[in-house]
Formats: sequence, C-alpha cells, structure tokens
Amino acid sequence: MRPVEYRFSTIWRIDAPVQDVWAAIQDSARWPEWWHNVERVDQLDAGSDQGVGAVQRYTWKGWLPYRLVFDMRVTRVEPLVALEGEATGDVEGAGRWSFSTGGHNLTVVRYDWCVRTNRTWMNALAPLLRPVFQWNHDAVMREGGAALARRLACASS
Repeated sequence: MRPVEYRFSTIWRIDAPVQDVWAAIQDSARWPEWWHNVERVDQLDAGSDQGVGAVQRYTWKGWLPYRLVFDMRVTRVEPLVALEGEATGDVEGAGRWSFSTGGHNLTVVRYDWCVRTNRTWMNALAPLLRPVFQWNHDAVMREGGAALARRLACASS
C-alpha cells in the first residue's frame, strides 16, 4: 500500500511576546506538560548548540483511537523566526514552525506539516477516512494553540 500524503497549515495568534512563544515551542521536551495530545517526547540526540541535528521521538494521541510515533530531526533553527525538521516513523516528511509579530504583544505562529503516512491500515482506509484524519489533526492543533495560551496565561485566537 502506497503512503498517502497530507498537507496541513495551522495558524495560532497568541497574545504574548514572540520570545515567550518561541521558548515554549522550541522546548518540545516539555510539551507533554501543557499539550495533552503529546503523550511523550524522548530526546534521542542533542544536536548542535543551536539544536540543529537534535532528534526527538514523539508519541501523539489525538481524538481518534490510535497513536502516532515518529522521530523528528531538527534541520533548521532561526531563533524567533523558524524551526524546521524532518520526520520518520509512522509519518515521514517535513514540519516547519514560523513566527512573526502582528502588533503589540501579538505573536503569529504558523505550522506547516507535509507528511506521508507509513501505517498500512491508514493508507488502506485513506480513501474513506482522509477527512476524519484531517479533522483529527486540526483538533489536535486547535487544542495546542489553546494549551499554549493557557501555558503563557494569555489569550489566543
């Protein structure tokens, strides 16, 4: 069964300084503390001083009855601007966090995720369940934005 490709874009508007938002996103080892869909993050490789080359293994649980486990290798770190990585495992592909400011204390975060699924059952059911998989991803990301705002004690939209 051939992998099925998905492209997602998520935008969060967080009423907090970009430095605070960046710090929370960059410190993915602590995501399970505030983002309940992230069950576990294991550090496999620390990478360079800036974090390039670092590898983390993520275990995610959305609203549907399955988990995704994948390793993410950091390929680019541009502080307060962008974080990029390459995923391998249950999904493979690229993810990119982009950060910009949108006025006084407003940070706009965009996450672009282009991945292929490697689980046979997901690929087999994609013709029927693709919209459900997309809904699940969107729900996880909505919760992430709300959870980040709670973490930073601020509003989001």
